[in-house]
Amino acid sequence: MSTKAAEGAAPLATRQRRRRIPTELSIFLVLVGIALIYEVLGWMFIGQSFLMNSQRLTIMILQVSVIGIIAVGVTQVIITGGIDLSSGSVVGMTAMIATSFAQSSTWGRAVFPSLTDLPAFVPIMVGLLIGAAAGLANGALIAYTKIPPFIATLGMFVSARGVAKWYTKGQPVSGITEQFHFIGTKAWPVVVFLVVALIFHIALRYTRYGKFTYAIGANPQAARVSGINIEAHLVKVYVIAGLLAGLAGIVTAARAETAQASMGVGYELDAIAATVIGGTSLTGGVGRITGTVIGTIILGVMTSGFTFLRIDAYYQEIVKGFIIVAAVVIDVYRQKKRRKH
Repeated sequence: MSTKAAEGAAPLATRQRRRRIPTELSIFLVLVGIALIYEVLGWMFIGQSFLMNSQRLTIMILQVSVIGIIAVGVTQVIITGGIDLSSGSVVGMTAMIATSFAQSSTWGRAVFPSLTDLPAFVPIMVGLLIGAAAGLANGALIAYTKIPPFIATLGMFVSARGVAKWYTKGQPVSGITEQFHFIGTKAWPVVVFLVVALIFHIALRYTRYGKFTYAIGANPQAARVSGINIEAHLVKVYVIAGLLAGLAGIVTAARAETAQASMGVGYELDAIAATVIGGTSLTGGVGRITGTVIGTIILGVMTSGFTFLRIDAYYQEIVKGFIIVAAVVIDVYRQKKRRKH
C-alpha cells in the first residue's frame, strides 16, 4: 500500500468508528421494533392495542423490576468474566428469612411469636445481610479456592433453595406488617430498581470500583500486574450481587404479602438473559448498566407480548432460549469485529 493510500485509509477507519451506532442505542431500537411488532400483531389478531394499554404496561414494568434488580448485580459479575447461577435461589431464601421477621402479632402462626411487629428496617436488614452472606460465600470460593464461578454459584443455587425449604419445613410465611408490605406497593419496586441501576451505573462508569471491575474482566493478568487485588475485588462484586438478590427477595415478598420457598425459581436465568440482551459480553470486560436496563425491559415486553397474544408459556420459554443464544452469537460476532479494528 502506498503512503497516500495509507494516509487515506486511517481517516476512513476513524470515520467508520465514529459512525458506529452505540450499543445501547442499537438495543433500544430493538426494543422499539419488538414493541411495534406486538402492536401490529395485536391489531391483526386480537383487535387491541398493545402499547396503549396503561394497565398492561404498568404490570409489565412491576414484574420486570425484580429481575432488573438482580440483573444489575449479575451484570457486574459477568463483566469480571464470571457468572452467578445462585441469584434466584437467594431470592427465595432471603424472602423466607426476611419475612419471618416482618410478621404481625395478629397472625396466629408466626415463625417467631416473640419477634412480631418489628419496624420494617429489621427484616430489610436481615434480608440484605443474608443475601450479602451468600454473595460472600460465592466470592470467597471463586477468588481464594479458584473454583470456577459456574460450579461455586451452582452449589449456592442448590444450597440456598434447600435452606429456603428447610427454614419453615416448606410452609409459606405470611401475615406481614403494613410497613413491610409498603415496599411492594404501587410503583415502589420500580423506584427501587431505577435507584439501584443509577447507583451502579455511576459506580461502574465513574469510580475506581468500576475501573477495577472492567480491568479484571478484560485482562486479569494485566489487572494483577497493575496492582489490583483481584481476589478482594471479586469478593466485593459477588457480595454486591448477593446483596441485590437479597433486596429482590425482600421486594418480591413485600409485593406478594407472603414468602414461599419456590420464590425466585428461574430468576437467575432471566437476569442473565436481560444482561446478555443488554450487550454485556459473557467473555468479560464489556457491559453497561444502561444496556441491562433496556435488556430487562425487552424481556418484560416479550413476556407481556406473548401473554397479550395468548401464546402458551411453553413457547415463551423456547423463544427466550433462542433469544439468549442469538444474543451470545451476536456478542461473539461483535467481539471478533472489535479485534479486527
